[in-house]
Amino acid sequence: MKYSKLLIPTVKEVPAEAEITSHRLMIRAGFIRKVASGTYTYLPLGLRCLQKIMSIVREEMNAADAQEIDMPFVQPMELWEKTGRREAYGETLGWFTDRHGRENALSPTAEEIVTSLVAAEVSSYKQLPLNLYQIKMKYRDEFRPRFGVLRSREFIMKDSYSFSATLENLDEIYQSMRDAYCKMFKRCGLKFVVVQAQSGEIGGSGSEEFMVPCAAGEDIIVHTEDGSYAANIEKAQIDAPAKAEANSDAPAPEQINTPNATTIDEVCQLLGTTPQEMIKTLVYQIGEKVVVAMVRGDHDVNEDKLRAAAGGGTVELAEEAIVQEVSGAAVGFAGPVGLTVKVDQIVIDPWVAAMESGVAGANKTDYHVRNIVPGRDFALDGEKASVVDIRNAIEGDTNNGKPLQFSRGIEVGHIFKLGTKYSEKLGATFLDENGETKPCIMGCYGIGINRILASAIEASYDDNGCILPVSIAPFEVEIIPLNNDKEEVSGLADTIYTKLQESGVDVLMDDRDGRPGVKFKDADLLGIPLRVVIGERGLKEGNVEVKRRTDDKPTNIPVDDAVSTVLEWLGELKQNLQ
Repeated sequence: MKYSKLLIPTVKEVPAEAEITSHRLMIRAGFIRKVASGTYTYLPLGLRCLQKIMSIVREEMNAADAQEIDMPFVQPMELWEKTGRREAYGETLGWFTDRHGRENALSPTAEEIVTSLVAAEVSSYKQLPLNLYQIKMKYRDEFRPRFGVLRSREFIMKDSYSFSATLENLDEIYQSMRDAYCKMFKRCGLKFVVVQAQSGEIGGSGSEEFMVPCAAGEDIIVHTEDGSYAANIEKAQIDAPAKAEANSDAPAPEQINTPNATTIDEVCQLLGTTPQEMIKTLVYQIGEKVVVAMVRGDHDVNEDKLRAAAGGGTVELAEEAIVQEVSGAAVGFAGPVGLTVKVDQIVIDPWVAAMESGVAGANKTDYHVRNIVPGRDFALDGEKASVVDIRNAIEGDTNNGKPLQFSRGIEVGHIFKLGTKYSEKLGATFLDENGETKPCIMGCYGIGINRILASAIEASYDDNGCILPVSIAPFEVEIIPLNNDKEEVSGLADTIYTKLQESGVDVLMDDRDGRPGVKFKDADLLGIPLRVVIGERGLKEGNVEVKRRTDDKPTNIPVDDAVSTVLEWLGELKQNLQ
């Protein structure tokens, strides 16, 4: 294509709100333009990149025997109410009431729709397994859209859903999707890691995320140095500490006046203790249950782990009235000793259970208690109490004896084993070989198309602009004639351009009447992997310049070898992505 015919509005300056590199470069390179908070228009080059990504994803999904369908963006709210996810998504779920008074959800995902489809169309085990996918726009009413297309309200997602008759079938499809994802991301030029993950609002059991390590990533990857273990921060499992030996001579609990000291830091300053010696007691509302969570004062509750320990449901800190009803005290003074019967469940982190003694709220306003011994002064197990890992991993923790390390990453894909959560609620059943009715066993597999492009830029750029993999760059080669008014230059540029196109190369011709420096800067900014420069001076010596985007300097190539050299170098770049 000809540069002069395309809308490529490159710019030098970007809005101050562009916080990360990919956001800044996608604006500067003319890939996107902001419409409103969290929504963007993709201009021709940005869309070309997305289309190439979608083509790779589609090829690998089809190769894995998944079947493409297209489901509605507007979904009946009654389906979301049947599954309970209207409440689970809360204000993140976009919705509207139509002219007939019916409520509709703007699709953030499509479990309800696809499960309803299978419920209507599948009746026998002979029709299973089945794996259906789509590539479609999604909407989530993010409270704070940020980081450009990494956290936007509108985004393109490949979402697929499998239906199986047996757990063995589910495992096979899950593994095929895992393998397909690895191929997709490698073909897109991404360096990624697969980590254990929580399922969140989606639900289900097994869950893994595909992360691109990157300093600008929102997610925290927890891993061992040898790579034998990796998980996101919500899922990371921590070795439990050794239990402190029981001390029969431990002093009795002592109640101390701590007026207005409602935080860990305030209590520590007042009593001369440390956060490691504190027992943080928090009251949560999880679904219909009142749950008390206990972690050490220097640790933070991991709400995903707590949700799992409580059996699922929306996790929220309890309102002040509930805290007072449970503890008999104002917020900030709850403790493990003497909680009321209003509590449905008590979850104690292993690091609290292992403490020799600790300081906690006294369940009395303006008072705390020191010398609390876990197991002596409050139960560690029983009808309501249990010891479960419910905290975030921190520096110094280990997994299987190996120190944990922390890095940031961008999630580009997520796969789940859903089980029968949706099929049971929406009636997706089948008759097995014995004529018995069984619910379909489901899996769910998502990929963020926009995130792949942003991640590729975050992972590879320099001061001059994007450095895009050849498979997803807007063009594979750019031809830059420096003297368009010279027939020898323009004629050779047209010849090379035509021959490359005939060889199947996606090529851009910069036919503008601009200065060489402007053309070079734009070529680097766009991230096109190869460029061919044709100038009057070089032609006098029988050469053209060929340069990879990552090369420091161009290479002089004889005119007669220009096309073959470009094809050879392109082949090498593509081979590196296999």
